[in-house]
Amino acid sequence: MLILKKLLKFAAEKKQADFKETVIEANERPSLEHTTKEFTNCIDFTHQSFLNCNVNVVYLHILIGNDEYLQEIIDPFSNATEEEAVLILERSQYHRIQDSKECIKGILDGQASIFFKQNTYLVDVAHPVGRSIERSETESVIVGPHDAFVENISQNLGVLRKKIKSSHLKTIKLQVGEVAKSDIIIVYMDGIANQELVQLLIQRIQNIEIDFVLDGNTLVQMIEENPNSIFPQFMTTERPDVVISKIIGGRIVGFLDGSPSAFSGPTSFFDFFSSPDDYYSRWVLGSATRILRMIGFILTLVLTALYVSATTYHYEMIPHAMLYNLTESRSKVPFPPLFEALMMETTIELLREAGARLPTKIGQTIGIVGGIVIGQAAVQAGFTSNILIMTVATSAIASFVVPSYIMSGSIRLIRFGFIILAGLLGNLGLIIGIGFMTIHLAGITSLGTSYLTPVSPLNLSDILDTFIRGPFWALKKRPSMIKTKNANRNKMRR
Repeated sequence: MLILKKLLKFAAEKKQADFKETVIEANERPSLEHTTKEFTNCIDFTHQSFLNCNVNVVYLHILIGNDEYLQEIIDPFSNATEEEAVLILERSQYHRIQDSKECIKGILDGQASIFFKQNTYLVDVAHPVGRSIERSETESVIVGPHDAFVENISQNLGVLRKKIKSSHLKTIKLQVGEVAKSDIIIVYMDGIANQELVQLLIQRIQNIEIDFVLDGNTLVQMIEENPNSIFPQFMTTERPDVVISKIIGGRIVGFLDGSPSAFSGPTSFFDFFSSPDDYYSRWVLGSATRILRMIGFILTLVLTALYVSATTYHYEMIPHAMLYNLTESRSKVPFPPLFEALMMETTIELLREAGARLPTKIGQTIGIVGGIVIGQAAVQAGFTSNILIMTVATSAIASFVVPSYIMSGSIRLIRFGFIILAGLLGNLGLIIGIGFMTIHLAGITSLGTSYLTPVSPLNLSDILDTFIRGPFWALKKRPSMIKTKNANRNKMRR
């Protein structure tokens, strides 16, 4: 017992000592020796001295721009005296710092650290490294803007500022990562977004304790309320027009530096079936297309499972005119319908994955030719029936009409569960699967709001922009799930 008490006392003292050491390090004044030591064995770390004015400059040369460095460092200090250096460092672009951690972070952000006598300054000489703004490869549209976000968070915010010219657009900077820090920017419209939801999202991000976050799609998995659910609870997109519509609608948007995807919340299950094309087209055409996506969602889930159920237990569901052809087609197949369907669905997923991983031109060839050749060969070899090939192909095509790739993947995976239930219990198993999925969806929340809004809880005013895309003059209210005090967004009259 005495030994245990000593161990606990030692641990408490060590923890307190570590805390004091951390505080001291955080408040330590920056110095050239400490900064140089921090970047030991870094080949991109550069130290340049200007002996004429007793100025030392350190930076990471791969992060800075030559023109910026020439303008802010070389030209001012090359021929300056110590008296002139004092006046130069009083300019606004030279920011005096008192914290060694701030010095290290500034260098990692592409700034140059200037040491002059007992003072330390930071000056921005960073040159953005990254690709130019291009069109999105994963979220293509027929009409409307074709630009997409890039991996540079400053460029992404610049795109938003250019299109949303309002001082009410607020941005909050956060950081996450214990080993390597990643910048996160939270964007919302002041006066429209619910401040409680903004603070809730900020709190969740601040509670993350992980070494490093690489992408926004990884980040949202850490802040979801139901991380074990197969359904995504935050919308992720690369399109600025989608993000702008979310912000104006009262939702909260986040950007992670280094990721081309922005995430937004709260979101509803039905938001994943909406596309920008719906709003750029006439409202009747947009509504018809959205209804078609809902039909595709249903077909993807239950079509193959219905085939398995009907051919295993419920032949009475099959029309008599088709029953003869189905019996003849299945007469040469040695496998039960369940195994037959799982085999073909797995083959389709293998072709899909192969097409996605191969180069674009080769991937398209593999997907088309592979599907035709394998399907025809499977029928001729007696592995499967013609009707199942058509059923699986229809189900696969229907899954592509879902605009969100992440939601489409979730639906495809659930389809396998429905097929297994249908093969074991028939229509009863299929109904059980649909019931469990509905109950699960009803229990999910996104930033504290129901995932099935506006169906549960029912809100008739939101239906006009859920299952259909109503005319703009009729879309007078913002979505109820954002819980905003400024609910009116449209005062048009007809």
